[in-house]
Amino acid sequence: MTGGLVQEYTHNALPTITPLVTVILTLAAMMPALVHLWRRPCTPRDFLRCLVLCAFASFLFGYHVHEKAIIFIIIPLSLLAVESRQDGQVFLLLSTCGHLSLFPLLYTQAETPSKVCLMLMFSLFAFMSLGVLHGSSRRRAYCLPLLTPVETVYVVGLVLLQLYCSLGHHALGLTTRLPFLPLMLTSVYCALGVMWSWLKFYLITLTGVHHLKQS
Repeated sequence: MTGGLVQEYTHNALPTITPLVTVILTLAAMMPALVHLWRRPCTPRDFLRCLVLCAFASFLFGYHVHEKAIIFIIIPLSLLAVESRQDGQVFLLLSTCGHLSLFPLLYTQAETPSKVCLMLMFSLFAFMSLGVLHGSSRRRAYCLPLLTPVETVYVVGLVLLQLYCSLGHHALGLTTRLPFLPLMLTSVYCALGVMWSWLKFYLITLTGVHHLKQS
C-alpha cells in the first residue's frame, strides 16, 4: 500500500522547502490573527474568524498539505458568509475555486459529469441564496452576485479552465506530450483564488469592515 506516504524531493531549480521553514511561515501567517484576537474583546464570531485564518495559514504554508484540506477553511467560513456581505464575497470566491481545485482527485472521464453537476448545483445555490440574502441595489451589471468585476472574470476563467482540462487538452493532442499540463494549470489558477481570498479575509478581519446582516 502506498496511500498516504509522503515523498521528499530535492529540487534542481526551485529551493527545497524544509519542515522548519514551513513551521516558521505558518506561525508568521497566523500571528497577526492571534494577536488581534488576544488584544480585543473576544466573541464566538471573532474566534471563528481567527480559526478560519489559522486554517488558511496551515493550508497555504503547511508541510505536505493535501488538496482536501481546503474544506477545513470553507466549512467554518460558510457560517460567517450568512452574517456578513464581505464574508459572503470571500466565501463565494473561495468555495468556487477551492471545490474546482479538487477535480483532479476524480480524474476518470466517467466521474466528470458527476463532479461538474454537483459543483454547478452547489455554486448556483450559493450565489443565488447569498445574493438574495445580502442583496443590494448597487449590484454592477455583468457581475456575479456579491463579486467584483475582477472576481467575476476570475470565476469565468475557472469555467474556461475546466473546459480545457476536460475537452480541449485531449482535442489538441497534448495528452501524450504534456500529460500534467491540466493539473498544473488547475493548481496555479486555483492557488491565485485561494491567495486572494486569504488576503481579502485577513484585511476584512484586521480592519473590522465586516458588517453583520440585520435580522
